[in-house]
Amino acid sequence: MNKVITDGLLLMPPKFSQGLAVWSSGNGTPGDPTYDTVVGASVAQTDPDFGPCLELLKNQPLQKIRYTGRTLIQPGLYLRVSVRVKAVNGNLPAARIACWAGDSAGNHVAGAIETGPSTMLTGYGDAVEITAIVGIGNRRGVDMILGAGAEFAHFGLDLTGATGGTIRVEDIRITDVTDIFFRKLMDWVDVRDYGAVGDGVTDDSAAFLAADADAQGRQVLVSKGTYLLTGNVTMNAHVRFEGTVTMPDAARLQLTENFDLPSYVAAFGNEELGLKKALQALFNFTDHESLDMCGLRVTLSAPIDVHAVVGNQDTFANRRVLRNGQLESDGGPAWTTDVVTAQASYDPANPLVLTNVAGISQIPVGALVEGVGVGREVYVRARNVAAGTLTLSLPLHAAPAQQSYTFRRFKYLLDFSGFTFLQRFNIADVEFLCQGKCSGLMLADDGQAFHVRDCFFTAPLDRAITSKGLGCKGLQLDRNEFLSNEQKLNVIDRRTIAFNINGNDAKIRNNRAVRFRHFAVIHGTGHIISHNHFFQGDNAKTPNRSAGIVLSQTNPMTIIQGNYIDNCWIEWGNEHDATPDNSGGFSFGGLSIDGNIFFSGQSPAWFRFIRIKPYGQGHYINGLSVVGNTFKHTGGSIDRVDEVDTSIAPLDPTRYRNLRVSGNSYNGITARIRNPVTVEMSQSGTSAAWGLDLVQELPFSAQARHVTNVATHNQITNGAGNGVYGLPYSVSRLGINGTEIKLHWAEPVSGAAYVTVRADNLA
Repeated sequence: MNKVITDGLLLMPPKFSQGLAVWSSGNGTPGDPTYDTVVGASVAQTDPDFGPCLELLKNQPLQKIRYTGRTLIQPGLYLRVSVRVKAVNGNLPAARIACWAGDSAGNHVAGAIETGPSTMLTGYGDAVEITAIVGIGNRRGVDMILGAGAEFAHFGLDLTGATGGTIRVEDIRITDVTDIFFRKLMDWVDVRDYGAVGDGVTDDSAAFLAADADAQGRQVLVSKGTYLLTGNVTMNAHVRFEGTVTMPDAARLQLTENFDLPSYVAAFGNEELGLKKALQALFNFTDHESLDMCGLRVTLSAPIDVHAVVGNQDTFANRRVLRNGQLESDGGPAWTTDVVTAQASYDPANPLVLTNVAGISQIPVGALVEGVGVGREVYVRARNVAAGTLTLSLPLHAAPAQQSYTFRRFKYLLDFSGFTFLQRFNIADVEFLCQGKCSGLMLADDGQAFHVRDCFFTAPLDRAITSKGLGCKGLQLDRNEFLSNEQKLNVIDRRTIAFNINGNDAKIRNNRAVRFRHFAVIHGTGHIISHNHFFQGDNAKTPNRSAGIVLSQTNPMTIIQGNYIDNCWIEWGNEHDATPDNSGGFSFGGLSIDGNIFFSGQSPAWFRFIRIKPYGQGHYINGLSVVGNTFKHTGGSIDRVDEVDTSIAPLDPTRYRNLRVSGNSYNGITARIRNPVTVEMSQSGTSAAWGLDLVQELPFSAQARHVTNVATHNQITNGAGNGVYGLPYSVSRLGINGTEIKLHWAEPVSGAAYVTVRADNLA
């Protein structure tokens, strides 16, 4: 920095040979005497050392020489005032740089240090340099601290000590020394001062480390250039980049004082590379638990394989956070889905393996598997080329012994699938700006407690979040927004899915999803799905609808509570079961659907909000709660809210137990299901056998298994009009569907009774 150059400041006073009328024997202020009228002051023209110079007889104890012109003073400006003097004859004085400092009103600045170090002249004819550093700031190395009020000064020289000697004074020089003085005065050190070359070829690692060690609270400046760092470099000082660094992929740059994405972008001169190197550092040192993107949008030319970027970690279990930014695809060829078709064999006895896979080396890990008997969201978890086998994320339910499979490898902005185990990684306040060009996020092969919160997944091409293995154990999704790329398509034409789960104990809370094929495909157990809003209608108001949540395990131990389930349904089946017939397990149980809002508009009469689909024989309901929900349909009416899909196999209603359906409200729905169900039976004419069909009241194709209570309403009378006080006996499970009951009285009677019926076993 040099303000003479940058700001055009004029610092140098005129030469003595130009006249002494501008040189004062006082302070240099207006009205002070000047040397053009002082006896004993003249210009010596031919001094062998100085050339033309001032020759002065010192006749006062304090002899002042001041330039009457004003030299401007600015914050951040540091001046060197220097002059050479020599004694010619007589007594030897001392000399020092001096000034008179003034403020903006022309008044003297109180408290200013206006004299520099004093130097005693010790002989005749010797040219002695007298110098001082001048500035406003109180910094180390400043001799004359003028203070914040100073705006100008009259600079010059003081001669002190004995009088009677003749002194010659060379022209006074005032120079801006901020640039050469900067390292000691200001708050940075430059790596070039420590030997860095910046040619992109020479290894500058040692210079970076030396500058960092010497910074001692100051910044390290990486000035313009390209600096090769061949190994790991940790910078403990704050680093400011004017130039850039280049490193091998495996080498790490760790900025402990300014660990954020803008610093890494500045360091590497590229947003994509900067993000990769910052993620590499995030996994490799403990000074910071989070990487702040500081609101940057990073455009990626290819998916980020986080495992490959980190390079030296297959497993990681410490909490780390990526936050506050946007990621987007450039839409180039690297984002094209890989599609491979290959023959393979499947044996339900080895339910997670495909064998004899043709062309296995071409099938990528993480690919979606499609084929006969393949349930939704089955992925290739691992590949053994030598053995010709693929490990699957979930079993197949009815795959033939051999068939042709299609494998689709979607491309994700962030892909963690290379980690064998990843725990407690967090992504917060990040938008995955897919824009129909790519998918969002793929989880690690295994792990737990991956947390995604307050994020946007905008228009994913195929998937927002994918788990290809068990990296979804304990997955937490909180307050995220999932916006489909297929919002303009009719429901039947959509294929995108917001997320899938294979492991246990997920927490899905307060998310919003718009018009996917499915909001979620969920396997595993122990899930809490609460206070989400997902809606899946279409602009054309077609009669087609799709599942919002797909549960693919018969006993999920799951709570679905407080959600807004809009123009879609909950589907509960066992499509990820290699032996789907029930052979003594818990069958369909362990599910609570409580306190939700179910809504549909313009749906056909066959639309249902809760569907159970067995993929094998012998299943039954063994623990289901549907309590306190609101079911509403507009634009006509639908028949009922529940259905058992018997396209593959029915449920066995004779084995239902722990089925609770109560406290729900129904609007625009013909059948109002409940269990237990209490109804009023009335008989206008006398009859000894009163019959009632409860098909409209009983849930999930249930039978009227038990009449648990009969209470008469007013008096029961016989044909003579006399009261009958004996109780009837009941017979249940009548009719072709077992939904009818009869009350048998001792004689023909008429009247009304309240009857409570259960569709499940009592024990």
